[in-house]
Amino acid sequence: MIQERQTSSLEVVNAYLHKIDKYNSELNAICTLNTENALKNAKLADEATSRGESWGILHGVPITIKDAFETAGLRTTAGYKPLKDYIPNQDATVVQRMRAAGAIILGKTNLATASGDYQGNNEIFPRVNNPWNLNYTPGGSSSGGAAAVAAGLSPLDICSDFGGSIRQPAHFCGIFGLKPTDRRVPTTGNLPVGVGSIRSMMTVGALTRSVEDLRLCLSIIAGADIRQPDIPPVPLDTPSQRNLEDLQIGWIDEISIWTVAEDIKLAIQSTIKKLTNAGAQIERALLEFDFLAAWQIYYALGTYIVPLTQTQDLDYFRHNIRFLFREATTGDKALRQISNIPNIAFPIGINPTLKGYFEILQERDKLISQMDKELEKSDVLLCPVAITPAFTHRPQGVAIEVDNRKVPYQMANGAYAVPFNLTGHPVVVIPIGQTKNGLPIGMQIIGKRWQEMELLAIAQKITEVIQSFQHPHL
Repeated sequence: MIQERQTSSLEVVNAYLHKIDKYNSELNAICTLNTENALKNAKLADEATSRGESWGILHGVPITIKDAFETAGLRTTAGYKPLKDYIPNQDATVVQRMRAAGAIILGKTNLATASGDYQGNNEIFPRVNNPWNLNYTPGGSSSGGAAAVAAGLSPLDICSDFGGSIRQPAHFCGIFGLKPTDRRVPTTGNLPVGVGSIRSMMTVGALTRSVEDLRLCLSIIAGADIRQPDIPPVPLDTPSQRNLEDLQIGWIDEISIWTVAEDIKLAIQSTIKKLTNAGAQIERALLEFDFLAAWQIYYALGTYIVPLTQTQDLDYFRHNIRFLFREATTGDKALRQISNIPNIAFPIGINPTLKGYFEILQERDKLISQMDKELEKSDVLLCPVAITPAFTHRPQGVAIEVDNRKVPYQMANGAYAVPFNLTGHPVVVIPIGQTKNGLPIGMQIIGKRWQEMELLAIAQKITEVIQSFQHPHL
């Protein structure tokens, strides 16, 4: 619309700044505003338009950036106290690519400390609240991005996903999210995990209000990076253009060890019914993929990775010890025994070995192969994002009430998310309904590795059938 002169960049930027001014004090979604620079660039974009010039596909379009990504001349904290005054001198690769496409940065979005929690709490900025109900979390760690996009403070947020940090907030806030294939998008300039972390499971993607915007964003940010040589030069795939009825779709509404909230289960079953009525070839998947093994290997590998890629100051160390204590002591005992995170993490944390690390990587490769085989049976797999919908604010690690059960914190949030960080498969989250008390419900659509454009095309077809995107009433 901007390049067609139906509106101006300045008008659009001002409209978003007005909404931020009106609602951000309640949401705390935007932690650092870039007002002066955004207005200046909007005027320059409009002047370029008047001369018939284009900066790129996002000419004059405002966006936000998760505060984990370096932005030249604009504070980047990662929600981590030692970085509270850090102003980078260069952009993260994905930020550089969005600017080169013509985007204008409105500001940075709030997040969990060091991108390490399923809520939006840190010691620098106020807690992030969910625009659907301020007493509930928007999820994390891309908390501010999800709240901002859902509330209409930003059309698109560049963010990251190490254990569900794009997908769980999309689910909690009723928006669209993409976690691409592992190493599809450079992580250069993402703090505190950056270049040098081998097979770290960190993925860069986006939160938006449509599948089309996810597709557009990926086309800009994907691709090899001279600053990060382990990003392979694999071109984006071309979608097959098949009709919905020509697709093979597998689905699960839960697995036996991880019972989901009844509202989530009903929403997925309703989605399956709608797709069946629309002519889709859809079958309940009889999965041979070992979700529990993926859970255990994810946390074992994570225990190796995190200390090598994050600065471990004493305060942050104490915070993590308190979190692990709550994780070990709150929630249903039988579920804690399944989760077992402290018992996975502590032995490795005390005595990490190179041999142990490579053994974990071998186990990871076996699970990648397992999921590849599952996706030979169908074009995509549908499954829950999390055991729980959005929950009320609480200290990290305190168990979450799900249908009169107290589910351990990490399990409630990450049981269905972390396996796909481990395997590296691309995932789109779309909104599919709401709980009885009006909170959003999302669904994961898992695709084949390196086939994001096909996945997004299928997600668009499913979205057209479901039509469940709604705006929160602020």
